[in-house]
Amino acid sequence: MRRSDDMDLTRRALRGRDLVVFSNDWDGDPLSKVHIMRILSRDNRILWVNSIGNRAPRVNTHDVKRIFGKLERFTQGLREVEPNLHVMSPLAIPFYGSEWVRGANRELLRLQVLRAMKKLGFQRPISWSFLPASAPVSGSLGEEFVVYHCVDEFSAFSDTNGRHIAELEERLLRRADLCITSAERLRDSKSRLNPRTVLVRHGTDFRHFVKACDPATPIPADIARLPKPIIGFFGLVADWVDQDAIIAAARAHREGSVVVIGKTTPDCDDSRLRAEPNIHMLGRKAYADLPGYCRAFDVALMPFKISELTLNANPLKVREYLASGLPVVSTDLPEVRKVGLCKIASSTEDFVRKVNECLAEGPGPQRERAERIFNESWDARVEEIRHHVGSAMEAAGKSL
Repeated sequence: MRRSDDMDLTRRALRGRDLVVFSNDWDGDPLSKVHIMRILSRDNRILWVNSIGNRAPRVNTHDVKRIFGKLERFTQGLREVEPNLHVMSPLAIPFYGSEWVRGANRELLRLQVLRAMKKLGFQRPISWSFLPASAPVSGSLGEEFVVYHCVDEFSAFSDTNGRHIAELEERLLRRADLCITSAERLRDSKSRLNPRTVLVRHGTDFRHFVKACDPATPIPADIARLPKPIIGFFGLVADWVDQDAIIAAARAHREGSVVVIGKTTPDCDDSRLRAEPNIHMLGRKAYADLPGYCRAFDVALMPFKISELTLNANPLKVREYLASGLPVVSTDLPEVRKVGLCKIASSTEDFVRKVNECLAEGPGPQRERAERIFNESWDARVEEIRHHVGSAMEAAGKSL
């Protein structure tokens, strides 16, 4: 294919289409899925189907609140949250133990999605699944094309039934006309079941995070007066986060502060972090405020434990730290190595050494450092996605 033909294909692909998207809840933190679909909604209509869950709920406060939250969102009906972007929250029976319940949920979800599609006038849509849980209905909605967009090794999450999730994913992979992956290891493993598997790494919201380099960006009050240096982390505090590395950094810099921004998952014990006098657990913050917090950071941390889950991950926060102009110290993960702009730590002790190197070489946000990640925008990534979808549809004889 000539370059001009290639560019024409990208221009024509994924424009004027109807997309049914199965993903995490829209109202959560803006993950890769949100960034991608916001861009695609400029030229397409999106029906975003909130998560139906990967596991049965437990009898605890978190899961009870989650169930009531889903009921409340269900009662709101179909919402247009942004131009061309409609969100629905389906109801499901919250007990996954029997095959009968799974079958009932499959038909219930299918009917709810079809009803929303009819209301919006969707016909022959593209279904786009970010979660294996959509496998029972993907391909049963009158779709013209099915995409599985895999951004994690879902069967490796500790709070799910790994075997059941793997079975769902295998079903989705075999049905998908195209599988898009965000990490090289994911591409290699998923291509064994679906040869139409491609790699599109994460991008970054550069214009948002580079505000950390602007002196006019305000620093939030709860971090502005903390002792320097400030060694920071933002993201979910879950069982894959290496608390030993965070604690070691705090103890090596008792004169300074370690800041952890983000909520802690119900199954993760963060008491050891909270016990350290100079570790400040600030909780979840609005996405809009993150550049202000990054402006206060001297060094950013990406401390993940090595596991099957994290080896397949492409942590979005790494590119967001870099777009903020920050020096980054990370666990040795394949996709972080591919970025090539972080200091890689091989042990807890090495984590401390690498933090010290960052503090000596030039702490805090620097515009020159941020510019190195400028070309890895979400717009550029969506252009890659358009090309892959267009090529796959053309190969399958589908209309563009």
